[in-house]
Amino acid sequence: MKKRTVALIGGGQMGRALAGGMMGSDVIAAADLTVVDHNQASQQWWKENHPQVTVVASPDGHLDRSDLVILAVKPYAITKVAAQIAAGGSEKLIVSIAAGVPLAKLSASVGHQRVIRVMPNTPSLVGAGASAYCADEAATEADCQWIDEALSGVGVAAQVTEAQMDAVTGLSGSGPAYICLVIEALADGAVLCGLPRALAMRLAAQTVMGAAKMVMDTGRHPGELKDAVASPGGTTIAALQSLEENGLRAAMIAAVEASAKRSAELS
Repeated sequence: MKKRTVALIGGGQMGRALAGGMMGSDVIAAADLTVVDHNQASQQWWKENHPQVTVVASPDGHLDRSDLVILAVKPYAITKVAAQIAAGGSEKLIVSIAAGVPLAKLSASVGHQRVIRVMPNTPSLVGAGASAYCADEAATEADCQWIDEALSGVGVAAQVTEAQMDAVTGLSGSGPAYICLVIEALADGAVLCGLPRALAMRLAAQTVMGAAKMVMDTGRHPGELKDAVASPGGTTIAALQSLEENGLRAAMIAAVEASAKRSAELS
């Protein structure tokens, strides 16, 4: 795919993850990236870790050289930043990772409809993200293909309708927090049963990662993999009975629904 020049507005953690993944997967070259961030500590990080990247404090006069702009800023800053882009008058591709900001608002703010909205998640920071995106009507097939490849550089990506973005938020957007809670709870259980805290946490995290990898790599249904561990009258089936009695399945479903509902309210 033809490389594009990119302006990244917001060089914080998620911006670093996405840009790092794109450079690492050869979607963009460091010399073709301009990072706009007024925070001096962030500017210094970019200069030390990616010296070939252009780092500036303001977008003024620096967006013309870019084929597209990625908005990696907080939702409250979108309108102000988008207004600066709109002042340039061009209709270059705009990609936003601001949570809860719908395509209609993005389009209205930048003055055109060539926009793509992305919901990444924090495991993108370690190359294991689960991202989804939706595109407004003026975004081309090539635009969508490019962002799909860019997001795939930090995990997996899927195109969805905007109506599905709240569900994505409830699942993969907020999901890492649910799983971190599960890891902590598993470790607590192991400590209760006599394991040292550090070892319990390590084994719990590895167990969750391993189970997820089995689902991804084998393509088998999680229920099938669960049944393969639960031998008749054994330890695992006793534990599964306890989980069902204590409502783990219902709690997880309710968590996704609550997050999706809140996402819809914020939008």
